[in-house]
Amino acid sequence: MSTSYVYRITKYDPADRDEWGRYHGSEDVSSDHGPAEAAYLAAVTAFAEDTGVTLLNIRDPEVTGFVHFGVEPPVDGHGLHGLFPPDLTGYHDGAQITLDVGRELVRAMLRDNGAWCRLEAEDRFFVHIGYDQYMFIGSDRPCGDAVALTNAGGLFAEAVDGSPYDPDDDEPYESRPADATFWAEVAGLVARRGAVLVEEQVVGNHSRWHRLTADAVPVLGPRVLLSVWPDLSTDVGEVLRAMPPGFVGWAVLEHADGRIRGFHADSDARAGLAEAFSGARAAILLPLTTDDYNPLLVAVRPDDDGIVRARWPQLTADDEPTVRQGASPQARVAP
Repeated sequence: MSTSYVYRITKYDPADRDEWGRYHGSEDVSSDHGPAEAAYLAAVTAFAEDTGVTLLNIRDPEVTGFVHFGVEPPVDGHGLHGLFPPDLTGYHDGAQITLDVGRELVRAMLRDNGAWCRLEAEDRFFVHIGYDQYMFIGSDRPCGDAVALTNAGGLFAEAVDGSPYDPDDDEPYESRPADATFWAEVAGLVARRGAVLVEEQVVGNHSRWHRLTADAVPVLGPRVLLSVWPDLSTDVGEVLRAMPPGFVGWAVLEHADGRIRGFHADSDARAGLAEAFSGARAAILLPLTTDDYNPLLVAVRPDDDGIVRARWPQLTADDEPTVRQGASPQARVAP
């Protein structure tokens, strides 16, 4: 999203930048979990108050994947303990939160706890947290008081043209709605195949799994990305034996109690996988490289008005055969 005024807010003195804007001072790139962090959070409050914003929307949320790019190690719960339940209810694209919760999400992102998202208030305000303690705040107002307070608090609020973490308008997004037509196609697959596996991607790097054996629609979260896969195989041993060299992807297992869970798997850890597979009654391996990523159907759950607003990246035939694993934008942009 774009706003009239955008500020880059950091603890890095502009006097210590070279002619290309790269910082060469002595400040640590990690959060101090103390006064500097408190100053970042105070800046979020000040800019929100100057803009007249009290509620924020979570956009493009993610949690820790099997690759973590933060300076600090991730923590159990991704920094979301006390903010959302363990099943992440309420932490989804489009969820409306208070400014207090938004500040705590900023804290988790500054600490590389694992959770990442964009915080927005329509076209009026945004907060983006990037690599190495870079924060970008956009507003439809100049926020002079907030700039002064931020600078007085020991940080540097610099006017910039925009945020490098703005959603890429040129990136294709998966926009097919999971509507009646989609579910009719799912029902047709079930009728022909007997069952299918539905991956419900709740946020980046976190999925729930549903095995459909009838035309009933499972209970799903808001704005989720749905991928329909072939059914699990009951020949669990053969699934593992057929894993090709160099495999990187998901192993999805159904346990005796009917629970279905997926976890990252690769062929280099075959011995450990044998133990995990030993108690399963059905299994499937799903590759995560873009050239092998071939679900039967893909769609996004729309809002109640039928419009898809979630920005799930769409794979195309032109994609390079790289690992598909929703690493946060922190991995792609380091101002």
